[in-house]
Amino acid sequence: MDTNTWILVLAVAAVLAVALGAAVVLLVRLVRTRRDLRRAGLPTGPRWVFWGAVAYVVLPTDLMPDPAYFDDIAVLLLALRSMRASSDPLR
Repeated sequence: MDTNTWILVLAVAAVLAVALGAAVVLLVRLVRTRRDLRRAGLPTGPRWVFWGAVAYVVLPTDLMPDPAYFDDIAVLLLALRSMRASSDPLR
C-alpha cells in the first residue's frame, strides 16, 4: 500500500475513534444525570427513554447503518435532553 492509502486509513480510524469517544462520554453523562436526578428526588422522565437510549448504543443494530457512531450520539443527546427537560421545575 502506498503512503496516500495509509494516510486515508489513519484519517478514517481517527474519525471513528473520536466518534466512539463522544458516544462513550455522552453515555456516561446520561447515566450520571439519571443517577443525580434520582438522588435529588426529581422525576427522570419516562424510563423507556433512558433504557431505550442505552439499549440503542449497546445493541449492534442501527437505524442508520454507518461505520461511525453519529446516530448513537444523536440518540444519546435526545435522551439527555428529554431527561433534563422532565426535571425542569418551570414545567
